[in-house]
Amino acid sequence: MKYSELSLLREGITGHKNWPRAWRDAQPKKRYDAIIIGGGGHGLATAYYLAREHSITNVAVLEKGWIGGGNVGRNTTIIRSNYMLPANTHFYDFSMKLWEQQERDLNFNTMVSQRGVLNLFHSDPQRDAFARRGNAMRLAGVDAELLDKEQVRQLAPRLDFENARFPIEGGLFQPRGGTVRHDAVAWGYARAADSRGVDIIQNCEVIDIIHEGGKAIGVSTSKGPIHADKIGIAVAGHTSQVAKMTGIRLPIETHVLQAFVTEGLKPFVDTVITFGAGHFYVSQSDKGGLVFGGDLDGYNSYAQRGGFPMMHHVMAAGVAMMPSLGRVRLLRQWGGVMDMTMDGSPIICKTDIGGLYLNGGWCYGGFKATPASGFCFAHTIAKDEPHALNAPFTIDRFRTGHLLDEKGVGPNPWIQ
Repeated sequence: MKYSELSLLREGITGHKNWPRAWRDAQPKKRYDAIIIGGGGHGLATAYYLAREHSITNVAVLEKGWIGGGNVGRNTTIIRSNYMLPANTHFYDFSMKLWEQQERDLNFNTMVSQRGVLNLFHSDPQRDAFARRGNAMRLAGVDAELLDKEQVRQLAPRLDFENARFPIEGGLFQPRGGTVRHDAVAWGYARAADSRGVDIIQNCEVIDIIHEGGKAIGVSTSKGPIHADKIGIAVAGHTSQVAKMTGIRLPIETHVLQAFVTEGLKPFVDTVITFGAGHFYVSQSDKGGLVFGGDLDGYNSYAQRGGFPMMHHVMAAGVAMMPSLGRVRLLRQWGGVMDMTMDGSPIICKTDIGGLYLNGGWCYGGFKATPASGFCFAHTIAKDEPHALNAPFTIDRFRTGHLLDEKGVGPNPWIQ
């Protein structure tokens, strides 16, 4: 069914009893043209663009749990393209453009809210660094505004501007940035891919990747073997584990990233705000809860939960930026597993094993990259060569030294 005002009115009159399932509960066939391992945002987007852009519809998306149960439903929903290195800037701004037309493309309300993203700065050197980043963005055709203290005060009056330790001097603002409802993204891509013939197979864990003679030919799953001409890996924090099935060792570490939601409040924060003196970011959901997060937990882990030391660290940064947060009650907390590369930039490429393609290493940037990641990964799988936008994101850059070190901190994935 096509969602529209007419269909909503019709179903409302009949008691909402005739809505069809958003996607089929498919069972695996013995063979597909392509298999995507991972039913999160990136995997579902890849399947959708394979069908829409390349007319490859004999595709299976294999998810070991349920759609929306992984990282796509465990993030803080922020979208932005405020990067400085050209490869990242163009890639993430292409993603922004896809976000801006996503609801029309998918015929699904993913609740795209371009409320702006504000990065605060606290010193003259930090102002210079943000001005440089903003200039690089504008040269690349990306929107950026350098705001002084009074302009920031008008935008976010509840900030602590006179903090003796972290005085707010201004900020870099991207008006087109904002938030998107994360689980709606998963549902929207799942529904759109299914409508084009893609099989979405839940509770189907990949146990092994079958490869012979230097070529991947299928997968062994909890529902039996499935063969395919091409296999794409898009499993977020479990990228290293799945790639290891073929003997590929990746320059990736997996860490926990915690996120938090408070009780519902009246309108409190109009934009997305990040604290330049510490890794803290906050926005307000449509339900009124403040959604925020901060640094990674420093240890390697595959657990979808965090610890109290990092929780305390994040809360302290939040209260330093906005003291009134100290009176707000925390409602819930969760953790996602981040696959952190050694330079902080992702990997989207074909591997040395024929028919096997890799999408991972997204660090903090995975959710906001969802549309562009799916679009470029689908192109790479269909054409057996990278799209111009993901050509720099290869594994080979770690061999040759052509790193995309956006933050300039070197091989320290826990602080990217």
